[in-house]
Order: sequence, then structure tokens, then C-alpha cells
Amino acid sequence: MQPNVFLECLIVVLSPLAASIIAGFFGHVIGRKGSHSITILGVAISFFVSLLIAKQMLWDHSIPSSLDMTAYTWASIDNIRFQVGFMLDPLTVLMMCVVSFVSWMVHIYTIGYMQDDPGYQRFFSYISLFTFSMLMLVMSNNFLQLFFGWEAVGVVSYLLIGFWFKRESAVFANLKAFLVNRVGDMGFLLGIAAVLWAFGSLDYAQVFQQTSTMGPAQPMIEIFKGHPWSVFTVIGILLFIGAMGKSAQMPLHVWLPDSMEGPTPISALIHAATMVTAGVFMVARMSPIFEYSDVALSFVLVIGSCTCLFMGLIGIVQNDIKRVVAYSTLSQLGYMVTALGVSAYSAGIFHLMTHAFFKALLFLGAGSVIIAMHHDQDIRNMGGLRKYMPITYITMLIGSLALIGFPFFSGFYSKDTIIEAVHLSELPGADIAYWVVLGSVFVTSLYSFRMFFLVFHTKERMDEETRSHLHESPFVVWLPLVVLAIPSVIAGAWFAAPLFKGGFFGQSIFVLPEHNVMGELAQQYHGAVAMALHGFQAPPFWLALAGIIVAWLFYVQLPVLSRITRKVLSPLYFILDRKYGFDDFNQAVIAGGTRAMGWLCWQVGDRTLIDGLCVNGSAKSVGYFSKVIRHLQSGYVYHYAFAMITGLIGLLLWLMLRG
Repeated sequence: MQPNVFLECLIVVLSPLAASIIAGFFGHVIGRKGSHSITILGVAISFFVSLLIAKQMLWDHSIPSSLDMTAYTWASIDNIRFQVGFMLDPLTVLMMCVVSFVSWMVHIYTIGYMQDDPGYQRFFSYISLFTFSMLMLVMSNNFLQLFFGWEAVGVVSYLLIGFWFKRESAVFANLKAFLVNRVGDMGFLLGIAAVLWAFGSLDYAQVFQQTSTMGPAQPMIEIFKGHPWSVFTVIGILLFIGAMGKSAQMPLHVWLPDSMEGPTPISALIHAATMVTAGVFMVARMSPIFEYSDVALSFVLVIGSCTCLFMGLIGIVQNDIKRVVAYSTLSQLGYMVTALGVSAYSAGIFHLMTHAFFKALLFLGAGSVIIAMHHDQDIRNMGGLRKYMPITYITMLIGSLALIGFPFFSGFYSKDTIIEAVHLSELPGADIAYWVVLGSVFVTSLYSFRMFFLVFHTKERMDEETRSHLHESPFVVWLPLVVLAIPSVIAGAWFAAPLFKGGFFGQSIFVLPEHNVMGELAQQYHGAVAMALHGFQAPPFWLALAGIIVAWLFYVQLPVLSRITRKVLSPLYFILDRKYGFDDFNQAVIAGGTRAMGWLCWQVGDRTLIDGLCVNGSAKSVGYFSKVIRHLQSGYVYHYAFAMITGLIGLLLWLMLRG
């Protein structure tokens, strides 16, 4: 049985890779149609084989619920083996299906969005390579392969964010993403090194097996003399620093909004199912490590809840349609990370799945609007588009309702689960985090429907030429919107039962009994319909409804209220508009300080010490002494005779004194 599964795993990861290579190296031969056909086929094969594996494991039970397979051994040093292989369990299978499905929809959508771009074949090659990288990451059975996928998605995101490399802003954005992620990746690499030091292996199975025996003993390590730390705390925090970079958590979030410089399809792919979800997945996968450190969990909890609220607030003042959705992603990632911080790993992955569908829908819907507006992305120049773009309007309404967690939509089931899990948690910081994530519901609703109303419901503000050409996007653009709208509605209700009652993740996720908030929630679950009906009475619903009402009053009925509020709260608006000064600080202090240090090293170290003192200085010294010594070589015999007599007298004098 396992050889067949192994072959299926190879097909899942290698299909997008083979398609990427063909489109990248032979795109000029097979043309545009050939490039998009081969890459769409490759990702489609990956998706359907992932579904087959899911069916075999979760429905037919024809394969074990946990499989650890090694493809080959890359290197072996003493007892440590560096391998490439696959770990299959419900967590992996879920991620495989989500990544490949969303990527498939993005591939189809790209045909319409990038049809006039000269880099058409190159773009399809990149996004197919992106899919391969993410699949390698989620299917890995060891830290080495995890790190390969981790860095591969970073490299491909660099290429895609800067896809329009002739734009200075795109080059700045991809360099920023690359550098910020290097900060997180340094912590991640140190965490992997700490795992190897502590457990003597990089294999998940061996490491997780040892945590059950080492965890209760809480082995310590002295990072600073006299200050011992739990090994699990050190490893957990270091690994999470890596997740802060990839999943854009404060303060390493600054790269994600600027990633909007890339084409819209890649914005959807990065924000929905690939790079930014890598950190959330990694922490859930490492639950056996995090569970033995309350300090690490609280650190995750605080960072996640702060990101959830503060990034959502920035979304309220954004006017670029893609940036509104981008800050929404930051806020929703904060929800996922907050769930991880209270040991509700399954709730975090649940929200990762539902968010992938409705966030991809919102990004692709925003792209549809941008196409209609001739690539004008400012929502202040839109308005009244619902009569011109009915399909985009309906699908974006569905995406917005799912995003705010409206009952019966997919986002409701996952987001409310997270809020309740935080409420039940007794970990340090959970009581404050509960009010933070609860308040974020109102913020999410406000910025979501501010954008929705300004784009589709207010008076038309575009110029006459743009208005005359407004129409619904082509079939190849709106078809993925319709397909993504379906799971944005039903995925939450469909997945809730196996999550709460079926123990969907099984042994994929480890939770200590004292942290088992999801177990308490499972006892309160009485079906998807009952949960949604109860949601109408819960605080999150009323906060979401209040956000919709405020957005309607401030931006549709009485727009003057928004102007008055902006004027009254101008200091707060300035802070939000400047993004709390993170970018300013990074540019002035981090980047400016680095440039100043470079200038200092150049002037003092290179020009003064190396060139001036060592290189030129040594040459000048030789020249000076040569000039002095040159006077001794006069060419006159009596000078040499005088020197010889003086030397002889000196020698005799020395011998006399010595005797």
C-alpha cells in the first residue's frame, strides 16, 4: 500500500515543478497557451491526487492516518541523517488540498489578468514553482526539508513581488520582503540548530517522540550565565521568530503590505494559501515542542493578538483596494497566531483553511475591479460598480461576510471558535487577548464594508472614459471567483463537525490536558446550524453588525461624518496613516543606521586604515626610509672609508667594554 502512496506524494510535488520547468525554459517554444495549459494541468493533477490521498486516509481508511516515508538520504554525519521525505497525516493532507486548490484557481484567473503582460510565460513558471515550494514545506517529515521549502517560498516570493522589475517600487518591495524575512529566518535557523543540539535529530518522528519524555523534566540551558532557560522555551521562541517573518507578525509584518507591488494573482496566492500560512502551519506542526513551554505560548499569544488589532486599525485608513485586503490578511493571521498561543492549534488551522478561500476570493475580486477600472486601485475613484459587475459584486459580498465572521459563512465557524478558545484559556495574557480579538471583530467589519460600500454602493466617482468602458470581467476571471465563493460559504459548516466531534487532526497535533480548550469547546458543540443560530446572540455578531452599520452611515448615508471624524481624530489618523512609524523607523534607524555604518567603515576602515595606513602608509614609509638611507650611498670612497673606520672603532670599543 505504501509504495502507491509514495508515488502519489511524488506526483503531488513534482507535477507543479515539472510544469514550472517546462514553462520557464521552453515557454518561448510552446507559447502563451502552452505555458498556461501545462502549469494549470500540473497544479490540477496535484490537487486531484491530493484529494485522492485525502479520500484514502480520511474516508476509506485504506492507508494509516500517519505515514512517514523517506525518499532518499541526502547526507549522513555520525548518527545524524539528513533526508528528503514525506509525512502524511490529516494536517498535511488538509494543507495539500488547500494549497493546490487555491493555486489552481489562481492559475486559471491569471490567464485573464495577465493576458497582455510580456512576462506571461515567466509568471506562470514562477507561480507553479511557488506551489511546488509550499507543497514541499507542508509535506516534509524533517526540519531540513522544512527549511528548504521555507527558503524556497521566500525566494520565489522575491521574484514574484518584483515581477515588474522595471518599477522602482516593485524592486524596493521585493528587496524589503527578502531582507525582513532574513531576520526571521535567522531565528528559525537557530531554532533548528537548537533542535539538533537538544534532540540529536532533525526527523520529526524522533524529535516528537523525545519531547514526551523530556518535556515533563524541563531540561534547562544557560544562554546567559546564571540565567537558565527551558530548552523548550528557547526552541519555541526561536522557531516562532521565523514564523513572525513568514506569517508577517509584528514587528516583522512590514513587508506584506508592500508585496502588493506584485501582480494581483500572486498577491492572492501569497496571502491566501502559501507563504504567509507557512508560519502558522509550522507552529501547529511543532505543537509537541510548544506545549511544554507556557512562556513560548504566551509570547505567541501576545504577538498574535497585537497584530490582530493594530494591523486591522491601519486597514480602516487605506485607500488602495489591494492594501485594504492586505491589512485584512495581517489581522486574520493575528487571529490564527492567537489561536496557536492558547493551544487551539486546530482552530488556527481551521481559520487558515477558511481564510484561504475567502481571502483568495477577495483578492481576485479586487483584481477583477482593478481590470474594470483600467488598473486604478484607489477606492476613492470608484463607486456604483454593482450595476456594471454583478458577479464580482455578489462574490465579493460573500467574501466580505465570510471575512467578518457572519453566521453561517465559513469565517464565522473558525473565527468564533478562536475567540471562544481564547476566552476559555488560562494561559498568561489570555484574558487581555480575549478583549483584543473581540474588539478586532468590529474593526474587521468596519474596514471590510468601508471598502465594499465605497467600491460598489456609493455614487460613481470615476472619470467618464473609465465609466464608458465598465463591464463585468471575462469568464476566465469570474469563474474562479464563483468557485471560491462556494467554500467561502460552506467550508466552515462542513469542517466544524469533524473538528469538534470527529477529532479530525488525531495525533497530528499534540495538546496537554491542562491546555485543552478545544476539548471544552467540543462539549458545547451541537451542530453547525445550532452554532450559527447561537452566533446571532453572541457579542462577535453584534460587533460585526455594528461595523457594517457604522460603515454604511459614514460612507454611504452621511459621508460628512467620516470627514468630521477624520478631522477630530487627526492625531490618530496620522498615526494609522504612518503605520505606527514602523516603516519610518526602519528606513531612518535600521536602513539609515546600516548605511551610516557602511559609510563609516568605508571612510575610516577602508580609506583611512586599509588604504591610507596599511597600503599607502607602508609605501610612504618605505619611500621615506629609502630617502634617508639613500644619503649613505654617496659614491665617494672617503665616505665609505670613514664609515668602515667608525664601525671598526665602535666594534673595538664594544669588545673592550665587554672584557
